[in-house]
Amino acid sequence: MAKILVHLTHGPSAPTQADRAFLIAKTALEEGHQVSMFLAGAAVELIRNENLHKTLGIGETAVTLKESLEKIIGGGGKIVLSKVSCGARGIEEADLEGKQVELGMPNALVRMTVENDRVITYG
Repeated sequence: MAKILVHLTHGPSAPTQADRAFLIAKTALEEGHQVSMFLAGAAVELIRNENLHKTLGIGETAVTLKESLEKIIGGGGKIVLSKVSCGARGIEEADLEGKQVELGMPNALVRMTVENDRVITYG
């Protein structure tokens, strides 16, 4: 199976695009692929509790972002948030508490891109 990186820059103001990135990550895990996500730009705002409890998508696949996050982490996926984007948007350690995500500098995205077989970008 493949190693897939999903790179997301859409946040709460573009809920359908944000939801699709998480849906693709969950689907890839369900199909046996190794999945990691890198959230940058407005996408880091999705980690705030008020956004995690929202349903972003529409239709029969719609679930809360929290459910998607838990399925990805629970399925062995990895989620990295841009440390630069978090700083620019006021995301603090308290926003990350209890969530199994990591912070990464721009070189983390470069490393993750090189390490994966495929990259899917929602930006």
